[in-house]
Order: sequence, then C-alpha cells, then structure tokens
Amino acid sequence: MKLAILSCGPNSYSTRRLKEAAESRGHKVKVLDTLKFAIDLDRGSPDLYYRQKQLSDYDAVLPRIGASITYYGTAVVRQFQEMDVYCANTAHGILNSRDKLRSLQILSRHHLGIPKTNFVRDKKDVLPAIERVGNAPVIIKLIEGTQGIGVLLAESTKSAEAIIELLQSQKQNVLVQKFVAESKGKDIRALVVGDRVVAAMRRVAQGQEFRSNVHRGGVAEAVELSEEYKNTAVKAAQILGLQVAGVDMLEGKDGPQIMEVNSSPGLEGIEHCTQLDIAGAIIDYIAAQVDFPEIDVRQRLTVSRGYGVAEIYVPPESKFIGKTITDSGLLEQDINVLTLYRDAKAIPNPKYSRVLQPGDKLLCFGKLDSMRTLVPANTRRKRKPKVKPLDSGI
Repeated sequence: MKLAILSCGPNSYSTRRLKEAAESRGHKVKVLDTLKFAIDLDRGSPDLYYRQKQLSDYDAVLPRIGASITYYGTAVVRQFQEMDVYCANTAHGILNSRDKLRSLQILSRHHLGIPKTNFVRDKKDVLPAIERVGNAPVIIKLIEGTQGIGVLLAESTKSAEAIIELLQSQKQNVLVQKFVAESKGKDIRALVVGDRVVAAMRRVAQGQEFRSNVHRGGVAEAVELSEEYKNTAVKAAQILGLQVAGVDMLEGKDGPQIMEVNSSPGLEGIEHCTQLDIAGAIIDYIAAQVDFPEIDVRQRLTVSRGYGVAEIYVPPESKFIGKTITDSGLLEQDINVLTLYRDAKAIPNPKYSRVLQPGDKLLCFGKLDSMRTLVPANTRRKRKPKVKPLDSGI
C-alpha cells in the first residue's frame, strides 16, 4: 500500500508514529504538507499537484487536518475522494466533527446521550437558554475551540450572561451547555478505528481546573469501557462519517454523554497511558479497507432522473405495521430499503422477511413519486411547497 499522511506537522508525535507504523508493516508512506497542494479541476478528470508537480498515484490517504486550515484541508481531502482514493476520514466527516454545533445537531436526532445544549444569538434568548439547560452552573463553549480552549464554566447566571455577551461582542458563536456535575473534572476519551474502540483513557483534571484535557495538565489513566460506552463511541463516529476518531464522553448518571468527536485525535497521551500500538491499529485498518473508497451515496444514487434517496417513517396508524418488507408492496413500487432504523439500532440491508413496527424509519432508494405518496398526509401538507406557474414572458 502506498499511503499519504496529510499533515502540516511532520515532526509531531502522532504523525511520526503513524509513519513508523506504516513503514514497519512494509507500506510505502509519505508525509505531505496539506497546504502545498494545488487542486486541478477539469471535465471528467479531477487531479492534484504537489509542490508544482502532478501528484503520483496513492492507494490511501490519512488526513491530519488542523482546525486552522479546515477549509483548504477538507478541499484537498475531497479532491482525493473524487479521484477514488480511499480516505480514512472523508471531508464530510471532518467538517461534521470540526463544528461543535453541527456535530451535536447531527447526533441529537439519534438515540445517543448528549448534554442538553442551546445556541442563541439574540440577547433576549440568553436567559431562557440558560434555564432550558438546567440553570447555572453552565458550560459555555466556542463552536470551534480545541484542546479545551474556549470552554468556560459559569458558576452563576449573571456570570454566564456576562461571558456570553462579551464573546458575542467579539463576533464569537457560543454554545450554552448543561453542566454534568457528577463528571466534574473528568471525562473519557475513546479512540475509535472502524467499528471498534481500540483504546480508552480517563482524563482527570488537576487542582481547581475543571477541564480534563491533557494539554491543560490533566492526568490520564487507562480504562476498560463497558459495552454501552464502546457502542456509544462507535455510533457517534459512524454517524458523523468518521473511521478514525477520538470520542470524548462524560460519565453522566444516565450513561455516557458525548461532548465532542475529534477527527484528528492525538496519539501521544493515549498510547503512553495504555501502552498500546494505536498507530499500528489505524494503519492495519486502512490497509484492510483500501480497496473500498468512500463514495457519496446520495450524490451517486440521485443522478438518475426521477429516482432518489428518502426516509420513510412508519407511524402507529400505518398500513405497513405487522407486514414484512416483501408484503408491504414497496418492491412492486420500485422502492428498495437500504437501512432500517429501529430505536437506537441501524439495520443495514434488512431481510425482506423482517416485520415492520410502529416508529420504524426506512432509508430507501427508488422512484421519488412513489415514495412521496407514502409520506403521512399531515407531514406532506407541512412540507409541500406552493409552486407558482412560470411567467412565459421573457
């Protein structure tokens, strides 16, 4: 395998370890500066140039995109994807995780624990937002902060108001988040590779510091996670579209609470504390997946006119309840079920003998007109836009 590691820090611990792990397994590997690429666009032939020369062929790419170069870095990753090169993390996944608000918006519709969070702009909405998350103390976060920077604890409502007002005056977007008191000063970092957690550590803050990040003096210890925490970490990474991720969770009284998902997790702290070859696990996973580059399914499947991807909800009064997918008549209407969502489970490529239940969601590909008739009438009325006739005059 010929691997490219995209990194602006070739001497950083994580980049060096990934390069060493790849070379020790007999792979060819190069560390390429993300900012030295030029993106070449032409009809039917997307290409990349590196340091003014056409880039040679690579089998796989491992992006290590820093927050300060997110826009350009994800553009480079996206170009590799359009060239059908396997990317351990896609541009879409990186963008989803980099924005704290965006990631929580995506996770909130799934059955995963997240701290109650509010995002407001109007000064009048600040107090109601603080009340909705459970009143002070509250956590205030910058949307794009990293390594604990831009995370503040407001002990009172007045101090929360003052902090938010100050940050907003500086054109900063902030989140107001519930303070999970039982986890004060500690959190869990789970390192997800593919569909498993390869290592985990508990980070504990020191002194009066409530942030447990190792960069802020937190002490790390290896921890064996329960199945609930492992499943939560893996699902969070997969929902956001990441194959390699650091998932940070709080230990709440009701189970794991996801704080954020990092698409370029540092390896130094977790490797030292667990004594595990995490870099090697990442390289082994990439080598196993290199023949299956990630594709934008919606983009590819919606090329055919009149066909597309849609989610069909099965309400309690649906005629489908108690019927199998075969008996539902979907196949006769040229509708294929790609994934069945039931409670917190996603069942890919479900068997046609599976019986449908109230609350099921079906991710389908097929004729849009046929699928439109299956949307409940009240939902259809809310969503159906009024189409005005075109003016024939020029």
